[in-house]
Amino acid sequence: MAIGERIRFIRNLRGMTQKWLGMAVGFPEKTADIRLAQYESGTRTPKAELTKEIAKTLDVSPAALDVPNIESYIGLMHTLFALEDLYGFRIDTLNDEVCIRLDKDNGVEFLTMTEMFTAWQKQAAKFRNGEISKEEYDNWRYNYPKDVVEQIGQRLDKKL
Repeated sequence: MAIGERIRFIRNLRGMTQKWLGMAVGFPEKTADIRLAQYESGTRTPKAELTKEIAKTLDVSPAALDVPNIESYIGLMHTLFALEDLYGFRIDTLNDEVCIRLDKDNGVEFLTMTEMFTAWQKQAAKFRNGEISKEEYDNWRYNYPKDVVEQIGQRLDKKL
């Protein structure tokens, strides 16, 4: 999810208007909503200092707004939080192990994600069982969803 989409999502979660948030971060009342709309739509990208100010006003970490860097643990965590918001991922335990699961109450998202994860699990099992090579497994992953689109249909493009 891009930074503008995260700002919109969290702003709405907090029950704030674009005008209110824009004014709270220092934009003039006359243009506050227009400026926020530009950031939320992706027309403009806020600079680091503005991102920090928006995050402070929304009472979130700036990392919660930024496009996550999954090469850091903090970035990975915020990616997982975004997946929770968008796709119904849930943190849970199973047999005393921490796991991530899908929320069955998430309707179409649940069904689509289950189909996608099932396709991945089948390929991973084939690799673990020696039915396909690491190269074949990697080829499947790096070309995903090439062979899966027909199975799942157009739902894959819905949120990507």
